[in-house]
Amino acid sequence: MSRLGKAQVEALLADYDAAPIEALTVALRIALRAPELNWMALLDLADFEDARRQRLQLGDQAALDELVTELNEIRGVAARMPPSRPEGADDCGPPTGTPRH
Repeated sequence: MSRLGKAQVEALLADYDAAPIEALTVALRIALRAPELNWMALLDLADFEDARRQRLQLGDQAALDELVTELNEIRGVAARMPPSRPEGADDCGPPTGTPRH
């Protein structure tokens, strides 16, 4: 997670009323270190409960307001952990060096 700076939070709050999803998209791109992602992809990446994610995807105003408040106070959101490796997956990397004969 990356923290939003004071100027970034001020921009979020200034732009939020006119275009909430666009303002939150800019802030989440910074907080999640994912400048290329769109709104839906950012919501998938963020560590939100499924119900909250769905409300945000639907543009629920109360959910959007909660998120802007969170970003204002905490200045960031955590990204979800990648899924765990399948059972029996090999954690070893490829061999390195010259094989011995």
